[in-house]
Amino acid sequence: MPEPSPKPKVLVADDERVIADTLAMILNQSGFEARAVYTGEKALELAPEFKPEMLISDVIMADLNGIDAAIKIRELLPSIKILLFSGQAATADLLEKARAQGYDFEILAKPVHPQDLLNKLRSVK
Repeated sequence: MPEPSPKPKVLVADDERVIADTLAMILNQSGFEARAVYTGEKALELAPEFKPEMLISDVIMADLNGIDAAIKIRELLPSIKILLFSGQAATADLLEKARAQGYDFEILAKPVHPQDLLNKLRSVK
């Protein structure tokens, strides 16, 4: 009998703990192995050992914003899929800066409905 395939690993980063924990819980109940962290720095610290296939990150966080964290994590894990979300207008400027550096990230607006997030996860490249 073949080994069951491992669950896709997802790292969730959001400085709003309730959001990070809730997303991780929904993902864990939906066939993923998800871990929540509450800062961009912590996401960057955990990524090399956890080796997620996907990063879901808030953009605006106090220490290291989600776009900069995504860029640094992509350098460590080149095949990682990245999905960013934000509830703030300042995101557009950060996104333009990342695009100028050759990074094109998809951003979902907060609040994200769990089913929309799961659908998006299955389609992100």
